[in-house]
Amino acid sequence: MKITALIENTSKGDLLNEHGLCVHISYKGKNYLLDTGASDLFITNAKTLNIDLDEIDAGILSHAHMDHSGGYKAFFKCNQKAKVYLRKEAKEQYYIKKLWIKKYIGLPEDLLSEYPNRFIYVTGYHKIDEGVTLIAHTTKDLEKRGKAMNMYRKVNSHYQLDDFSHEQSLVFESEEGLVILNSCSHGGIENIIKEVKEVFPNQEILAVIGGFHLMGLLGPNTMRLSEEEVRKLGKELLSSGVKNIYTCHCTGDKAFVLLKEELGEQLQYFHTGDSLEF
Repeated sequence: MKITALIENTSKGDLLNEHGLCVHISYKGKNYLLDTGASDLFITNAKTLNIDLDEIDAGILSHAHMDHSGGYKAFFKCNQKAKVYLRKEAKEQYYIKKLWIKKYIGLPEDLLSEYPNRFIYVTGYHKIDEGVTLIAHTTKDLEKRGKAMNMYRKVNSHYQLDDFSHEQSLVFESEEGLVILNSCSHGGIENIIKEVKEVFPNQEILAVIGGFHLMGLLGPNTMRLSEEEVRKLGKELLSSGVKNIYTCHCTGDKAFVLLKEELGEQLQYFHTGDSLEF
């Protein structure tokens, strides 16, 4: 399988970048697209990288935030066939609170109604294809993480703490082990690894790929957690049995440096244009 970052916060060479994530995966003769970033910039990068978006067989939305769904309208113009798999909770509205203001950060507001036939809503454990599985959060009390991140969902005109039920992990099976992708890991990368292990007991995890949402509200050089908490996370990842860890997007520069000190070569950054082969 081959995994390529079509858009991410950083880039190499002439490729475009933005705060968002879009990943192309080729696996067993099929092509998958995880998210679309915040805009249509991923399309330009795909052309530069000679990736034909018309050949995408299925799309996956990792969670219902704008910086991962802003490019779907442009994608649907490029590709007439691929269905996009998302959690049923993605229909709700999502916000982040900055100071006293709640800012909308959910899907483009008319996306689901404008393209109703392009989306497949899933719950729980869902198998897309042989060896390709979507996994929901089963960790309890994730509302506490929503509170820590100042994130909310709007239900019947009332704001509730986000429990990240709209987030899902994408798992591929390979001869060397499982490959897990979760674009932002709002539910906690340590929890996500445990959730995957529950679904696939006794299987090794070859790689984890995605953002870890350690970036603070003020940018990549501030952290949502303390230095001690980030180092603790690094030690948990080190003892988790995951062979390779690739992070990006919302992890943040400062947190990445601290994790790198704990994990060494086991941790690498996944830039726009980077490709991984397993």
